Amino acid sequence: MSRNMFNRALNRQTGIATVEFAIVLPLLVILLLGVTEIGRAMIRYNALTKAAQEGARYAAAYALQGSTGVVDVDPQLLTEIRNVVVFGNIAGAGRPVLGGLQTAQVDVVDLGGDQVRVDVTYPYQPLIGPVLPNLGRGSSITTSFVMQASVTMRAL
Repeated sequence: MSRNMFNRALNRQTGIATVEFAIVLPLLVILLLGVTEIGRAMIRYNALTKAAQEGARYAAAYALQGSTGVVDVDPQLLTEIRNVVVFGNIAGAGRPVLGGLQTAQVDVVDLGGDQVRVDVTYPYQPLIGPVLPNLGRGSSITTSFVMQASVTMRAL
């Protein structure tokens, strides 16, 4: 192959990599956003579960009435448990463990015997927004959902 033919073949290939990159880039960005959002949701769920465990541990430690074996969750203890779940302390001071988590989303249930359950619901809002546009096909896709964590412990 002569040098002139080689230069013409090389000139025809100029810009092909740019076109290929432009075609693949949107797919890579969507994949990256999806992986990031799934990771973020898993981190939030882990924090929610840990907060519920801390609340259940606090309830298990203080809900039992002496040596009677009777579980009693009075309003003050309920407030303290909710504060432990949401803020990480009984005073309810500081920032919430998860942004948007409120004490009203925490429920404490006496299961009978010596079992106490702490239920927490958390409305998860993704970074990409609460709704994906439909792009002209069907209805929009809702991306926000409610996370739930429930922990049961025996009162000590």
